[in-house]
Amino acid sequence: MSPMPSRPEEPKPRPRGLKQVALYTDGACLGNPGPGGWAALIRYGRHEKLLSGGEACTTNNRMELTAALEGLKALKEPCQVELYTDSQYLRNAFAEGWLEKWQKNRWRTRDGHPVKNQDLWQALLEALKTHQVRFHWVRGHAGHPENERVDREARRQAELKKAQAPCPPKAPLPTLFSE
Repeated sequence: MSPMPSRPEEPKPRPRGLKQVALYTDGACLGNPGPGGWAALIRYGRHEKLLSGGEACTTNNRMELTAALEGLKALKEPCQVELYTDSQYLRNAFAEGWLEKWQKNRWRTRDGHPVKNQDLWQALLEALKTHQVRFHWVRGHAGHPENERVDREARRQAELKKAQAPCPPKAPLPTLFSE
């Protein structure tokens, strides 16, 4: 049996030399499900890059996760990231330990149902291995300039996707004849 340490372990220091980046993310959906968009604003010093995209038929939560994932994937080297989101779903998965519980339960919820958006959660976990990320929740539509900016861009992307295809896709009409 190994002896007890004489004092508690000190927190691990953050590696020096990592670039400090702010990442502002948002997702939007016109209907849920519906056409959706996402946006991520990356800020490093005085430099900014706005990324965005969308899907013709998706959910708001998928767009929130996609915004964070795409923002992290755009970083070309390991960084210290302050990630700002108005999504409680995204923030709480980390802050409340949901992800750890889901993984221990083989990607099942407490009620035994499959975790929604598992593909995005797993991709996000992979992207997080490269960076040191702290999540910050900001209230949506409360005048936070960067959050308002990514919200506008996410909504713009959702509007663009709205014209592409109906959501949910229309089922073919039944016919009397076999094809």
